[in-house]
Amino acid sequence: MKIITGTVVAGKVELPPEALADGERVAVLVPEAGEPVRLSSAEERELTEAMAAIRRGEYVDGSDLLAELRPPLRA
Repeated sequence: MKIITGTVVAGKVELPPEALADGERVAVLVPEAGEPVRLSSAEERELTEAMAAIRRGEYVDGSDLLAELRPPLRA
C-alpha cells in the first residue's frame, strides 16, 4: 500500500500523473475540515495489514457485526 495525497478540483480528486496506473482501485480517507490525517509508522503498518486482510476476505461484514452486537431478544 502507498499513501498519496491529492486535491479535489471540480468534484474530482487530482493526483500526480505518475502516482497511479489507470484502473487501480483506491480508498479515500477524508479528514475533517482543517484536520490533516497523520499516521504514526505503527498506525500506517496496522492500516496496511488490515487492508491486506480485507483483500484476503478476512473481515466481518458490517451488518453481521451489528447483529453480533445486538443483545438477544428475550421471550
